[in-house]
Amino acid sequence: MSRHYAVFGHPVAHSLSPRIHAAFGRQTSIPIDYRAIDVEPGQFTHALMDFVASGGAGANVTLPLKQAAFTLCDDLTERARRAGAVNTLVRNGDTWHGDNTDGVGLVRDLTERHALDLRARRTLLIGAGGAARGVAPALLDAGIGDLFIVNRTPERTDQLADALAEPDRVHPRYLGDLQALGEFDLILNATSAARDGSHVPAMPRAIVGRRCAAVDLNYGEAAIPFLAWARAAGCHDVVDGLGMLVEQAAESFARWHGVRPETDAVYAMLNSNHDALVTAD
Repeated sequence: MSRHYAVFGHPVAHSLSPRIHAAFGRQTSIPIDYRAIDVEPGQFTHALMDFVASGGAGANVTLPLKQAAFTLCDDLTERARRAGAVNTLVRNGDTWHGDNTDGVGLVRDLTERHALDLRARRTLLIGAGGAARGVAPALLDAGIGDLFIVNRTPERTDQLADALAEPDRVHPRYLGDLQALGEFDLILNATSAARDGSHVPAMPRAIVGRRCAAVDLNYGEAAIPFLAWARAAGCHDVVDGLGMLVEQAAESFARWHGVRPETDAVYAMLNSNHDALVTAD
């Protein structure tokens, strides 16, 4: 039976992952069978079973399924365990091995492609769902300073802060606290607000420090509202999630095929069509 790969999400028709993995396959001369599978959260387990029955060997997982994927794995990498969310599944016999490549993808994009020094940056993370969980541990490992987390649902903020288990560096706060939190050197939007049709939380300009970098984990149209605010607020650097998407995909590809592809050419190809991009994985 041939080996199949896929990205699961809801919605997922927008996903660039099939294009990215096809490009990686051409680059490495590895035949790739990779497609997008739209599945609602309640049907995810059954969809994975059908995928395995048809020869599924590995998968990416995007919103809103990353935490559900975590619960379905019998074995997890340390970074997935810390995140409490999985974006990369590897079939291991009769079980799933779970990894999370989001964080390493983000850090690699910011430090290598955009030449940002993350060390000691006072950081604000907006959101506490699967995307935020995926990147928070890697940001801490990259040496950021204090990490403040805000989210519309305070309980999820507290849960993420507890999971990170670094009370001296990680501080859960409420959205209403933003005005009083002072300036930040790094602000990340890890919400799916623009994609869901809701609004990115209102943020005061007072939180923007002199060397502040603003990063949206979304790309394309879904990143426009936050990045527009960041430019208007005077952020020194403004970065969307396209590079992170390519880098996390390369890490997943390496897990499945044993070789890590080069990413710059693929990023350049996608970036040249930036206006046609829709949203984030």
